[in-house]
Amino acid sequence: MTEAEAANELMRLAKAISKHNRLYHAEDDPEISDAEYDALVRRNAELEAAFPHLVRADSPSQDVGHAVATSPLSKVTHEVRMLSLDNAFADEEVREFVARVRRFLSLEEDAPLAFTAEDKIDGLSCSLRYEKGELVLAATRGDGQVGENVTPNVAHIADIPQRLSGDVPDVFEIRGEVYMARADFLALNAAQEEAGGKLFANPRNAAAGSLRQKDASVTARRPLKFWAHGWGGASDVPGETQEEVVRAIESWGVPVSPLFARVESVEGMLAHYAKIAEQRADLPYEIDGVVYKVDRLDYQQRLGFVAKAPRWALAHKFPAERAETTLESIDIQVGRTGKLTPVGRLAPVLVGGVTVTNVTLHNRDEILRLGVRPGDRVVVQRAGDVIPQVVENLTRDAERPAFDFPDHCPECGSEAVSEEGEVDVRCTSGLICPAQRTERLKHFVSRGALDIEGLGEKTIDQFFALGWLESPADIFRLHERRQEILSLDGWKDKSVDNLLASVESKRSPDAARLLFGLGIRHVGAVTARVLMKHFHELPTLRETAEKACAGDEAAEAELTAIDGIGGAVVEALGDFFHEEHNRAVWDDLLSELDPSRYEVATVDSPVAGKTVVFTGKLETMSRDEAKAQAERLGAKASGSVSAKTDLLVAGPGAGSKLKKAEELGIEVMDEAGWAAIVAAAS
Repeated sequence: MTEAEAANELMRLAKAISKHNRLYHAEDDPEISDAEYDALVRRNAELEAAFPHLVRADSPSQDVGHAVATSPLSKVTHEVRMLSLDNAFADEEVREFVARVRRFLSLEEDAPLAFTAEDKIDGLSCSLRYEKGELVLAATRGDGQVGENVTPNVAHIADIPQRLSGDVPDVFEIRGEVYMARADFLALNAAQEEAGGKLFANPRNAAAGSLRQKDASVTARRPLKFWAHGWGGASDVPGETQEEVVRAIESWGVPVSPLFARVESVEGMLAHYAKIAEQRADLPYEIDGVVYKVDRLDYQQRLGFVAKAPRWALAHKFPAERAETTLESIDIQVGRTGKLTPVGRLAPVLVGGVTVTNVTLHNRDEILRLGVRPGDRVVVQRAGDVIPQVVENLTRDAERPAFDFPDHCPECGSEAVSEEGEVDVRCTSGLICPAQRTERLKHFVSRGALDIEGLGEKTIDQFFALGWLESPADIFRLHERRQEILSLDGWKDKSVDNLLASVESKRSPDAARLLFGLGIRHVGAVTARVLMKHFHELPTLRETAEKACAGDEAAEAELTAIDGIGGAVVEALGDFFHEEHNRAVWDDLLSELDPSRYEVATVDSPVAGKTVVFTGKLETMSRDEAKAQAERLGAKASGSVSAKTDLLVAGPGAGSKLKKAEELGIEVMDEAGWAAIVAAAS
């Protein structure tokens, strides 16, 4: 895959994932299945790993679930984040997962390494907090950090005990899934249809809608079930392995999967997967795969986490599903970067229980490759690289004119061209194009950026059409239009006041969020945080970027020395600040805002806030584990030695980095010294 193709696909994935994330988590009204959503996320992660410099400003790779939507239920901040899982779709990916765990832990091939394996139920994640054995709080996952308080609702779920039995820690959060059995789902929909009520798309959707009720009596009338698969905050953990703790939870009176098992090899993992797959159709509940977890808890602690998932767990999903339908039309959508994306409108087709009506066709080259035109019979796939996806054109040999891809923007009429080496066709009008301007504004207020509640897509479109929003700074001048907003249909005093209060609450935003919100190409949420951890303040970043753009070698070297920042990011920053209209937007925005200084979160350790470099052969841990340890201790793990390096950890065979550190007078220690720091901080 070329770099241009990767950038094109990442853009399409970001938009699709954001949409389906919102529909699934915030609105309980998904258009696609869990398998479909998970495969999108998986593909996005693969591309970002292969092209880290192409990580987008709106990358979904740091998101877990979706922010809690406006709801009558109160919000709850989780003591320990509720994360998602990385996915695998093939046996070889499972083998690589196990090999990766061994490499990280520096385990030989013949060293014992056990896993647990259990069916992955299609339900709604829920955390149950018990104190002295009494249930005191139940919360949905939400975005992983903040969920909804559903304590009164779970009181009506028979599987969830109000008091645990046996010897229970003083504080223990049991985590699992609220779900609805297939038979109960069918009976509920039959009752809903008879009463003229809303029909649910699938059991998961029914479970989510039933649990997230303001009136707990509605939940009481719904046949919800629960089983546990893990835990969060705990004053004590009753075991040294995943299996021991899960069995302890079961002994307290909380159901766990009847197919939960401990396996001791990759072959055992795959055999249990095959066994569960054989039973899938006959199970009384919906599942979409099998979850593997490293059994030893000390290994789990060492492995730690990536941005949104544990390194010690993996979801092995079931295969893709396909169906045949008619491509009725092809529409062209314009994104915030000006890219023209063709979207296929399908005759509705049921694929594995989910009705699919739309499919992305990626770009002009993909349309040519498939030879698709309105009227063609196509095969649609629900899992794989892109979902939903056209994988075959059954009537490409039929005599019909080829689809004429536009050479002008359908939104503003400007010329649309593809740059040399790129497959994307883009509108050339930039911020003049209404589609790009509104999409940039929507990104600016999105959850990963400034997260301004009440300023949704429809409102932005409405205010933009009225000429009230031309740039991000105009959002913070909306208070001047209070009376004008009140004159619009659907707006009342309370809704206007809530909107303006939400806007005012963001006048001192997190600097990394603000930088991400500007939509600078290649500066995604992760990259924005990396940059602000280094520069702390936005003016300092801008000054360095402008110097680098002007040819200042020291400024360019400072940027590229930041771990995770490559030439594409440096060039994108330079291009952004080189444009006069971008500088004007920046200055106008900062005249309204006072971004907070970005501070690196630290822990109580001797290396908190310091920059650490590892070199040479590490004998008791892998390089990845060492860097993960540094991050947990509040340090920054860098790949190169400079005057800003505070500590070099040198193993046998250390060469030029050790020599440079000694020349600069940087503290040097061996692996044993580092291990002592880690042990003291644990």
